[in-house]
Amino acid sequence: MTADIFPVVCVGGSAVEMDAYTTLMVGLPVDLGVAVVIIDNLNTVPHLLHDTLPGYTKMPVISITDGMPVQPDCVFILADGGDLHVLDGKFQIRPTSKPTGWPDVITVFLRSLTRHWHGKLIAVILAGYDGDGEAALRDVKGVVGITIAQKPDTARQQDMPLTAIAGGYIDLVLSIDDIAKEIIRIARSVPRDLRPASATTVAPL
Repeated sequence: MTADIFPVVCVGGSAVEMDAYTTLMVGLPVDLGVAVVIIDNLNTVPHLLHDTLPGYTKMPVISITDGMPVQPDCVFILADGGDLHVLDGKFQIRPTSKPTGWPDVITVFLRSLTRHWHGKLIAVILAGYDGDGEAALRDVKGVVGITIAQKPDTARQQDMPLTAIAGGYIDLVLSIDDIAKEIIRIARSVPRDLRPASATTVAPL
């Protein structure tokens, strides 16, 4: 059995609305058997996420380093900039492919997952600026992943969910509480032989 067969939940947003992240974390059980990867396209705030989220989840909250294995029952945060990829079950951090203009870090990571991850993919687009992530949703659907957007009327900054919905590749438009419930439903629908027997976690940094 390969190491990269459990679900990955890619959560993309802008931490200008921190409550979107914290509400989602509160709703997810510690032993769900998924890796949660938070990609924030405001590169000035990921360290704030690392400091804040441990108060809202019992899962380890870990800053990603190059070569770190992806593991279930952890929350991973890209804290030091660059583009995030995944290969052979490990995170790969590379220099940004878009040095000017609005970042597309969510799009880059989602596309890497569709090419190199063998487990179920769940793409979640939360409140945030611009439209990062939307361009990769077609790829996620192409590998039978699930795409979810936050209900725009629950967000102060609606650009990201509105852009994702307009692109035509969003399966579900939900409140944050219902997004957590849907992630739980999807994770628990994965056949038992494709779930990790136990979560061997990476030590938080």
